[in-house]
Amino acid sequence: MQVLLDTHLFIWWLKDDRQLSKKARSIIMDADIVYVSSVSIWEAAIKIQLGKLDVNIKELVDVIETEGFNELPLLSKQAAMVTDLPLIHRDPFDRMLIAQAISEPLRLLTSDQILKNYSELVKIV
Repeated sequence: MQVLLDTHLFIWWLKDDRQLSKKARSIIMDADIVYVSSVSIWEAAIKIQLGKLDVNIKELVDVIETEGFNELPLLSKQAAMVTDLPLIHRDPFDRMLIAQAISEPLRLLTSDQILKNYSELVKIV
């Protein structure tokens, strides 16, 4: 299975946070390929600047490789796909992650219940 981590799950993995469920840990460890989107790095960078997130951005970037994850760049066709998504969720970062998951396709791992309304590719963990 190939999975895309949403931003929260990626940060929880990095911090070994208890908010990351055992189910999520198991899926991540068993996945054939784990992707982290450049969108998540962008979201984290903005939240760091706003004082809403306390992580080292360089560490976030570096851990993608050190954990054996793959970076998923945002393609223009994925960005354009957002116009086809219903306005179920207004967070632009989550909407981009949904578009990436659908276009690849990848299983999007998230704890955000609202996102499951977009696609069967969304896995709530």
